[in-house]
Amino acid sequence: MGKSQTADTKAPTTIAPDREGQVFDNLELLAIMSLDFASSMDVEASLKRAIEHITKHLNAAGGALFLLDESGETLTCEACSGETEITGMSMKSDQGIIGRCVQNNIGEIVRDVAQDPSFYKLVDQETGFTTKSILCAPLSVQDQRLGAIEVINNLDGDGLFEVEDLNILQALSASAALAILNARMAEALVEQERIARELELAAEIQRSLLPDAGDGDYPVAGINHAARTVSGDFYDFFTLDDGRICFNLGDVSGKGMNAALMMAKTASLYRCLGKTVRQPGRLMARVNDEICETATRGMFVTMAGGIYDPATGIIRLANAGHEPPLFHGPGGDFKALPAEAPPLGISPALVEGGEFPEIEFNLEGGTLYIFTDGVTEGYLEDGSELGVEGFKKLILENARLNVQGRMDVVINCVNRGEALRDDLTLLAIDDSGPLALREQGREAELKKPAPEQADLENRAKVLLTLSVPSQPGRLKLVRNAVKDTAKSCGCDEALSRDIVIAVDEACQNIIRHAYGGSPDGEISLEICLRDNALIILLRDFADAIDVSKVQPRELDDVKPGGLGTHFIREVMDEVEFMPPPSDGGNLLRMLKRLS
Repeated sequence: MGKSQTADTKAPTTIAPDREGQVFDNLELLAIMSLDFASSMDVEASLKRAIEHITKHLNAAGGALFLLDESGETLTCEACSGETEITGMSMKSDQGIIGRCVQNNIGEIVRDVAQDPSFYKLVDQETGFTTKSILCAPLSVQDQRLGAIEVINNLDGDGLFEVEDLNILQALSASAALAILNARMAEALVEQERIARELELAAEIQRSLLPDAGDGDYPVAGINHAARTVSGDFYDFFTLDDGRICFNLGDVSGKGMNAALMMAKTASLYRCLGKTVRQPGRLMARVNDEICETATRGMFVTMAGGIYDPATGIIRLANAGHEPPLFHGPGGDFKALPAEAPPLGISPALVEGGEFPEIEFNLEGGTLYIFTDGVTEGYLEDGSELGVEGFKKLILENARLNVQGRMDVVINCVNRGEALRDDLTLLAIDDSGPLALREQGREAELKKPAPEQADLENRAKVLLTLSVPSQPGRLKLVRNAVKDTAKSCGCDEALSRDIVIAVDEACQNIIRHAYGGSPDGEISLEICLRDNALIILLRDFADAIDVSKVQPRELDDVKPGGLGTHFIREVMDEVEFMPPPSDGGNLLRMLKRLS
């Protein structure tokens, strides 16, 4: 026999009588290792104990267990025993005698490593240890290569290993390989279950972000079916305090958890900002700014959103790169409303004037449908895509159904219980209900406006509606909102600042005088634009005050207080208290003409 020997793992082993006791020792060690692997949850510790048992059993100076990485290109020592510590050392998977053993999947005896050109000398050079002979056996299960076990320098006699030693090592390696494979499979199953639980939790959170369905007469309805556990599509609608309904539908690029997280962020931003920013184009721009700051890996969001007034049927709509919504008019015709701006998350600089373009139109008893491409690109039973024309056909064929019934028909055509090609999301704003029912949306107002305020709303464009508690710390929100509103109307920095200070002073007076410093009151602010003038309405719900006593003090009176009223009257062109609202409180009206 030459310097190196290989052994076929399938070759029978003849047991000499004088080694019969050792065979029982081998079986006992095999049983101990198997029990250890089966009972321990710590694979690394089990590997450490296994290599220690093997090294001691073969009376070797040292031993090491190497495992392949996922790519199969690197061998790393996961556990070792003996005079040198090489745990963590890595080498190429075809390097050294152990690499050859892994590649050939055959055990080897190398009696004199100095004569073997494959011997990896770096370990001896780094540790100062002298390797004389090596015994190596692969870790594999049905040709699935996991690594190899190597022991060095037999401490008996001439220091050389025998064929029986190789047979023993191969049996022990086979047991260790099976245990490692089982441990990896168990770990993978645990990880899959963990991921499944996390995905289900994420899906539950996503579902909670969707709005609750309204009653049968509510004019807005939506449907969302995820192609996977989590979805990158979303929709939302909610009633504002003036009775109008804010709505949106979006589609995040990509799939999986990244898209789901972006969906949650965008939907939450829109709902949060949409309660105070009442212009869809400006709201879309605000959401775009936030997304552009944090969007990664080229992700973006297509979205269509707007505000619907149930009392008038008027919709204001902004579209950021989304599929063209379809307006189904009362006469049966369809009109597509294509996007006039890029998706959210690409760049704020792509939107002219800092606002997304808006369109305004009257539904006049018709229905607006907004959907993701998963609907129109969904497969029908014959394997073809639904398409926009197919969508229109289904709507026309089922026009007798209510809006929810029509949407169900469309979704059921492309969601037949099979794996979905893409998320399915559909939103409809239906104006076909009786006017009396649509006007019920007005009942959602938190406080009924005074007649003067209601009359003003009918003749002016509402720019901002906001309610805050009577707490000085909450006035920052008011100041920011007023500043943004003033600038949007063309006010320069100085004029915007003066208007902000005037409104802030009026709010401070409400807190100090109307509510007597109580933090439990409420301040309602509304800003309208009429005939090139800003009209600012500030209302509280405290006891009605004697307006004759609300006078600024003389300027030569150096006592503190009262100068804020002077400033308000200096900045504003008109300042007056309106007659007390019918349900109590006080209403201050300020007007600033714009040049």
